[in-house]
Amino acid sequence: MLEMVAVLTQRETIELDSEKLVDLYRQLGDAAAEDVVCRAMEELALRLAHTEKLYRRHQRQEMRKSARLIVAIAEQVGMQLLAKVAIDVTVCIDHGDEAALAAVLSRLVRIGERSLTEVWDLQDLSI
Repeated sequence: MLEMVAVLTQRETIELDSEKLVDLYRQLGDAAAEDVVCRAMEELALRLAHTEKLYRRHQRQEMRKSARLIVAIAEQVGMQLLAKVAIDVTVCIDHGDEAALAAVLSRLVRIGERSLTEVWDLQDLSI
């Protein structure tokens, strides 16, 4: 018996508030803003990996704290969708919904990686 397996590709449009970045550059100047954005992106990459690790260790309250930090950093640099999905992670933890948490965490990592790429691409275009 031949079985068919469907492969679902998940492609969401990344929501970036480029005005948030423009304002940051306007307020701080190019060099300082670039430093803030680079540090934020580095911290987001670390936080995403740390949040995944906490999930595997079943450390939900620490995971919640890490997700809240992702929200704060993402909002600072205009990563609106990433912030929203990180909030969704905290909601799943608060409700004790492990199935939803697994799905939303996977989405957080996907959106996080794509958001970081989008911001790098914007920086390459010299905001």
